[in-house]
Amino acid sequence: MNASWIFNTAMGALLLPPFNLILLCALGLLLSRRWRRAGLTLSALSLVLLALISTRPGAMLFVEPLEKQNTPLTAADIRGAQAIVVLGAGRLANAPEYESQDVPSSIALQRLRYAAKLQRETRLPILVTGGMPDGSAESEAAIMARSLREDFSVPVRWLEEASNNTAENARDSAAILRPAGVRRILLVTDAMHMQRAKLVFAQAGLDVVPAPTIFNYTEPVRVVDYFPQSRWLQRTYYATHEWLGIAWYWLRHRDLAK
Repeated sequence: MNASWIFNTAMGALLLPPFNLILLCALGLLLSRRWRRAGLTLSALSLVLLALISTRPGAMLFVEPLEKQNTPLTAADIRGAQAIVVLGAGRLANAPEYESQDVPSSIALQRLRYAAKLQRETRLPILVTGGMPDGSAESEAAIMARSLREDFSVPVRWLEEASNNTAENARDSAAILRPAGVRRILLVTDAMHMQRAKLVFAQAGLDVVPAPTIFNYTEPVRVVDYFPQSRWLQRTYYATHEWLGIAWYWLRHRDLAK
């Protein structure tokens, strides 16, 4: 199991909702022993914020600005592209209905579905990227390649199986594509993840054409979306993770801002 993956997972749990707000609420209760009004106010505010970001309006404060940074792919965008690169997004381990094989997660499967659509339309070769950051025996890239072949009847030319995060996805994918003469790629990932992925793939020396999928802000609004739900809390978590990731990459690689 990769040490950096463990560290990032632990830090994410501490810094991102809901656990950061739960910790803030607990801190308020501790402070209330000495400063009752201030402590209880802090605890109440934490719970109110948790409820707010568990609704659609609260989640969209974080999600929509991310997703709108990259528009859906058009036919004009595709011209000159030489390959399709699909980013991994985790796995469902030991799926009993698939003879206990690991299979792509729900987000990964939606990325693969869109990549298959693009491959049929363009006939461009596909590279799938994703290693084994959680210590599994099989890489995410191998799982994705199997799904593309078996579920979508789409061939995969390259597998990048060593990376543990998005920055390594970019570095290692570029190392595979450069000898093949590929510079301009269609980059497939979900719309919330696209901005961060685009930055690091461009920094790796590739000409990136964003091909985002899974847009949340376009979903019709329903009355129940104004009530707290786990699905909106999960989107807030994902979006805040991406905002922190973008900030970290810009601090670490200041040339990304140029």
